[in-house]
Amino acid sequence: MRRTATTRSLLALYREDPDKADRLLFGRVTHPDRRGFLRNAGLATMAALVGGTIPFHRTMPAHFIPVALADAPLIEGKDGLVVLNDRPLNAETPAHLLDDAITLTERHFIRNNGIPPTGADATTWTFTVDGLVETPLTLGIDDLKRRFDVVTRALTLECAGNGRAFFDPPATGAQWTYGAVACSEWTGVRLADVLKAAGVKSGVVYTAHEGADTHPSGAADQRPISRGVPIAKAMDPNTLLAFAQNGRPIHPMNGAPLRLVIPGWPGSCSQKWLTRVWLRDRVHDGVKMTGTSYRVPGRPLAPGEHLDETDFVIIEAMPVKSLITNPATGDRAAVRASEVRGHAWAGERTVDAVRLSIDFGATWTPAEVDEPVNPHAWQNWRAEIEFPGPGYYEIWARATDSGGMSQPHAIAWNPKGYLNNAMHRVAVTVA
Repeated sequence: MRRTATTRSLLALYREDPDKADRLLFGRVTHPDRRGFLRNAGLATMAALVGGTIPFHRTMPAHFIPVALADAPLIEGKDGLVVLNDRPLNAETPAHLLDDAITLTERHFIRNNGIPPTGADATTWTFTVDGLVETPLTLGIDDLKRRFDVVTRALTLECAGNGRAFFDPPATGAQWTYGAVACSEWTGVRLADVLKAAGVKSGVVYTAHEGADTHPSGAADQRPISRGVPIAKAMDPNTLLAFAQNGRPIHPMNGAPLRLVIPGWPGSCSQKWLTRVWLRDRVHDGVKMTGTSYRVPGRPLAPGEHLDETDFVIIEAMPVKSLITNPATGDRAAVRASEVRGHAWAGERTVDAVRLSIDFGATWTPAEVDEPVNPHAWQNWRAEIEFPGPGYYEIWARATDSGGMSQPHAIAWNPKGYLNNAMHRVAVTVA
């Protein structure tokens, strides 16, 4: 039976960190008299959410939640996500809420580097293709639909830092556990078709991407992120300029109204709120393309070991990985015929096998693994597990890709906390 999500409501957030909740939701500052001063934008936000003006807002207590909002989800249009950071907003999905074969929009994780634009309108949105092209283009979403083939693909996106919370010594950055991954259906046009229409000049090496989000500091002269990919990856027919997610407009926190979807590579390549793609004759050097950002050491490191920046390489294809979505840690299982299921994916490769162990790796049972519904979609798997008797058990999942690479038992440490593809484990009790 599929588990019903428990919404992480405003009440839950206020219980955990009321001052942060006030700042995140309404820009409200708590004064020494314990009154919550609502700034103009925050007051307007709260009024809009409750459906009318609030005449006595000046006497509203700090950390006050209007009854009309008490059971509302923390992030509109999202269900059950766990917030890791509030500025910029980053939120992951508990593994058991990713049980669907195609990730629901309300369960798709949020990874922001900046502050999203407000009031984005799909009918007036435009983006530019320029740089080393024969004919620079400025196109709206209707232009894309009219001029190019529209396609729909199930595509896996994963943050390169997924699993960072388990690094020791710790790595800085959002402390993702398992839930910075998703496989929604994306609708759009092939980036390759648009670049061909612009005319790719000889000597192009890399793309550069820009979006409409702003730097968390508010500084107008700083960008939060601008990454790119080699031109060969940009011309891959599975790389999309997407304007729909699961048959509807993209969720605002997932990049509406237009974003790139570059599957199999770190999610940071898939620029959200896209305004520009330009072609360059060198590796792009935008924000979070240099230094150690989205780069890993060129050789194995001992935990805590220092390495010079020049010895880091850009992350490209993501490694093989699997996720157990049923059961969840803490569940109670039956002795016989307990179904275990989940997903597996492997960057530019496919997954050949998923094996499960309930005896700490002494023996392994093969799972039934589905073929991907299209290239770069994750692969769903399942197996029936019989436990020998009551007690505590761990279920381990280990995927092997089409190149023979398997998930490791332990984390390959690096200072930025990237590419943790160690086996997923869940704990269950058999009554």
